[in-house]
Formats: sequence, structure tokens, C-alpha cells
Amino acid sequence: DLVAGQPRRIRVEYADRRAYASIQLVWSVPAPDRLAEAVAAAARADAVVMVLGLSPRLEGEELPVRVPGFDRGDRTDLDLPAEQDALLRAVVATGRPVVLVLLNGGALAVGWAAEHVPAIVEAWYPGQAAGEALADVLFGDANPGGRLPVTFYRSVDQLPPFTDYGMEGRTYRYFRGEVLFPFGHGLSYTRFRYRDLRVAGGASDAAVRAGDSLAVSVEVENAGAVEGDEVVQVYVSALDAPAVAPVRWLAGFERIALRPGERRRVTFTLAPRALSLVDGAGERAVAPGTYDVSVGGKQPGFRGPADAATTEVLTTRLR
Repeated sequence: DLVAGQPRRIRVEYADRRAYASIQLVWSVPAPDRLAEAVAAAARADAVVMVLGLSPRLEGEELPVRVPGFDRGDRTDLDLPAEQDALLRAVVATGRPVVLVLLNGGALAVGWAAEHVPAIVEAWYPGQAAGEALADVLFGDANPGGRLPVTFYRSVDQLPPFTDYGMEGRTYRYFRGEVLFPFGHGLSYTRFRYRDLRVAGGASDAAVRAGDSLAVSVEVENAGAVEGDEVVQVYVSALDAPAVAPVRWLAGFERIALRPGERRRVTFTLAPRALSLVDGAGERAVAPGTYDVSVGGKQPGFRGPADAATTEVLTTRLR
């Protein structure tokens, strides 16, 4: 802290341990009340696009950062940084329509935003054309068709401690709780409808010999008013599996583009490995039993905010 008329001595010790290293001594004057400034600007706007999230300065390896939620690059929670969360809540309180754009490399627990913000766009670290790409999506010139490659949990409290190296309770394959947004989640400006799920030539309750490949096909229709991409996903669950087996696993996926009213049959050939499990001894095999095969634009079984309402899922049972 500097006081007018009172000099302060500052000592900097520096050792050059890398090529092209440099040092600077910089300072800044206290900033004005940026929160009040942002809230005032939002109150005057017709709509607000809030770009929040993380950066490589916060999440990474061995960073000299110790702020709430982060410890030297490790994350101690999954929330937005506290200042950003306060800003988001204050802007939403103005009553203006808000679009939240997230920039981040890992999942964020944005449960409050999911309940109070009309639209959330996950942009990850989008690169130099981010502004144009985001504008295309927000103004409807491009129809988003992305799917989450990771699970968005409600809280870090849902995860076991990382001193436990077991997989139980981690990732979409072994997590049994209620998530915020599941692996494979994504919305669209159109709606996709599924019909006529076929497995190995039959319609349902198919009997398949262990070790054989499995043919799965379904008809997908763009039932909305605009062209869009759909990511057709195949999930398998072993109902008779041992406790150490995954709850479910992704066995295949394909992205397709459909015009309004267009239909297309999508076919997957699942090799025996796609239906196999690894036992406690590390041996992989296709175990006889009952399996659920689900095909759709999302994971099966999720309801509420975690459900992708613009697509469907069909499930059949194999024995």
C-alpha cells in the first residue's frame, strides 16, 4: 500500500534460470468499482453476453497461483472464480436477458447459472476466430451441434478424493449420482426425432451370441424448422455386470447434417470389444447376460436441466 508523500523501498531478487527470461517491475493504480460499472451497463442493454470462466493462468501445471478455488494450478473446487460469480449474479438481478459464454479447459459447476440464466454456451478455449464463431451461433447463422466430452458435476463434493485411484464415482462411465450436465450433452436450434431402432436385423429383445459383432441402426429425422447437425450416440449398459464394471459406456457415435424434414438411417457395427468388459484379473471378455443398447443424441436416463430436450433416445434389450 502506498501513501502520498511517503516513499516505500522495494527489493526484487531475480535469478535467470531459463533462456530468454526477463523481469519487469510494474504497478497499477486502484481500479474503480468495476462491478457497479458492469451492472449499470447491463441495466441499459437490451441483452447481455457475459464471457466468464477460466484461463491457462488459473488452471494448469505447477502455477504460482493461490486464490480461492485454485492451489498452484490444481483446482480445489469446480465453481466459477468468486468475483465472476458475484458479477454474474449482480447482472442477472438487473432483469436483462443474459447469455453466459464459458471459456475453460475443464468442467465447471455452474448450477446457479443453469437455474437462472436463459442460455449457456460452452466455448472452451476457442482461439482467434472465437468472436465471429460466437456471433454466428448467437444470431442463428450457425446451428450449434457440439456435445460435452466430459461430465459437468454439480459440485466437487460429488467426486471421491484424488488420493483414491479407483474409478468408482469418476467419469460418466462410473458415476451414479445426479450430474449438472452429462457427458454427451448438447442442445440445438432444431429438434431431432428417432424411430425404428433395429438390432441385428430385429426390432427389440434381440438374442445375440457372445463374441459376434452387433449391427445397430436407427432412423433420425430433423423434426424442426432449420438445418442442423446431430451427434448420434450409442451407449451400452451391462445389467448383469459385476460391481466393478462401468455403469455405461459409449460404443459408437456419428455426426450427421439434416435439413428440415430430412430423414436418414444411421447404422453402427459394434465389434465384440465394444460389448466387452475387463474383470478384476485384467482379462477382457464378452460376458453372457443382459445388455441395454441405447441410441440417441444424448445419454439415456437423465431428466430435468441435465436433459437435452432437443433430441431423443431409444433403448433395446439384448440377451
